[in-house]
Amino acid sequence: RAGRRVETMTRLRLLVTTPMEIVLDRDDAEHIRAEDDTGTFGILHGHADFLTALATSVITWRDTAGAEHYVAVRGGILSVRDGQTVEVATREALTGDDLAVLEEAVLTRFHEEVDVEETSRAEARRLQLAAIRQICRYLRPQAGLGRPTSPSVAAPGDDAS
Repeated sequence: RAGRRVETMTRLRLLVTTPMEIVLDRDDAEHIRAEDDTGTFGILHGHADFLTALATSVITWRDTAGAEHYVAVRGGILSVRDGQTVEVATREALTGDDLAVLEEAVLTRFHEEVDVEETSRAEARRLQLAAIRQICRYLRPQAGLGRPTSPSVAAPGDDAS
């Protein structure tokens, strides 16, 4: 019975969230390894309260059965509270138990996002060019009418009275 109590006391809760979902919520983590701009660090039960900005990286955690698990994160904030809760808030996260499979999933998602971003940039350029063309049409003198003026602004030389 005493051994069971010690096992419960050494567990960490690992919570990984994105703006859209709870990606991971486990209370059987024994060891967590993450990376920030200063390098890689480990967290065990009883760790001091801690807050850091994560790099885009893979968080590794080992459960109480000794199995390794992985969470790929796109940056984020990691906090340790009360020496027993590790929370990660990130833009995007993918979980996996096999690092090679997780790597492939991350690369696939990365390529999909690059395609979406390129399409979005091209569409934004088209919209910007359409807006510039519309502005040029407005500013171009109309045939025989001169330059259009805004109704609220008098043209130079107009008498306001």
